Amino acid sequence: MTSYDPKALSTGKLHSYLLSAVAPRPIAFASTMDKNGKPNLSPFSFFNVFSANPPILIFSPARRVRNNTTKHTLENVLETKEVVINVVNYDLVHQASLSSTEYAEGINEFEKAGLHMLESDLVKPFRVAESPIQFECKVNDVISLGEEGGAGNLVICEVVKLHIDDEVLDANGHIDQVKLDLVARAGGSFYSRAKSGFFEIPKPLSTLGIGVDGLPEHVRNSMILTGNDLGMLGNVEELPSEESVKEFVASISERYPNISAASHREKHKLAHNYLSFGDIVSALKILLS
Repeated sequence: MTSYDPKALSTGKLHSYLLSAVAPRPIAFASTMDKNGKPNLSPFSFFNVFSANPPILIFSPARRVRNNTTKHTLENVLETKEVVINVVNYDLVHQASLSSTEYAEGINEFEKAGLHMLESDLVKPFRVAESPIQFECKVNDVISLGEEGGAGNLVICEVVKLHIDDEVLDANGHIDQVKLDLVARAGGSFYSRAKSGFFEIPKPLSTLGIGVDGLPEHVRNSMILTGNDLGMLGNVEELPSEESVKEFVASISERYPNISAASHREKHKLAHNYLSFGDIVSALKILLS
């Protein structure tokens, strides 16, 4: 493993490592307006949600590395204390990329990117009409993280109104992640598309799971089971009873006639297969047989 002192790297090199390593990152399409009413639109992947009560989003327009200048978005939020955060989905990704071009001050990136301005209800900056979810925000604070090129500026935004396209909601009024089809930023020119990469992991038990340390030693030290496998197994509330293990083994004896006499390695392979389908209880019973 190669190790680095951040101070020994150029800002550009460190920036590249950080963006490639901390990924994928959600994208904020930040819409602002200067004090003269001229709109500005720019995407930022230094962005996330940090609180629900109050509802707080934070994004960070960094100072330019090459010449240590600031972006119009930062200048606008410092002047007006308002911003609209619009999410970027797959249908918008190329327009978002285009809007990141550093056009001269006063140029309307909505027009350059072929997007439509939609009036907001409570703040002056426009919403992106094509974005499926839009957050109207008041800027509570802007925290400068440095004065050199590459330094971020945390824009702390409180959501005062949100707008959600009905097309991305399911029958229960919840956001359907597949319909929303968000994209995220990685290093270099890479993006990722959430729709084609979703998988589910059940949340940990509200009661305490037994933990990996509560599993038998031959399971903990398995050469077959992965860390993810052990994490799934350790999330059960208790190990299956000896009686339930015997009943399960009997139920699968026709399919696996030699299961009782199988080695730990063979049982671990079979359990790993059950875990790949999310069947934790059956996997445990095989491991304990």
